[in-house]
Amino acid sequence: MKENEISFLIRKSIFDVYNELGPGLLEKVYEKVLAFDLKSKGLRVQTQVPIPIKFKGSTIDSSFIADIIVEDKVIIEIKSIEEIGNVHHKQLLTYLKLTNLKLGILVNFNTDYIDKNIFRKINGCIS
Repeated sequence: MKENEISFLIRKSIFDVYNELGPGLLEKVYEKVLAFDLKSKGLRVQTQVPIPIKFKGSTIDSSFIADIIVEDKVIIEIKSIEEIGNVHHKQLLTYLKLTNLKLGILVNFNTDYIDKNIFRKINGCIS
């Protein structure tokens, strides 16, 4: 399955979770329910994945934790905050760079408009 197909299923799951639970819960709640829903769609899902960092020829373990990785191809960064800031976009772009993955999805569940709070990041660009 390609990244765009995975992305479509992720968006569907995000809408399903949001429509069922609504805004205002902790990020961990959304992470667990979203992972459950993605698995129910037949996707391979990992949560709280430690990602080692390569720095000056050395590997440093558990330097950051990805919220969800789907099919070893897409990182999902989950937020439940008042407003997504530029730093959150940069955070996901850095995760993509460090993992050499092509696609990331940043989502903020603490909103009245979930459709305006899902952001795709591809190779360092917003799309």
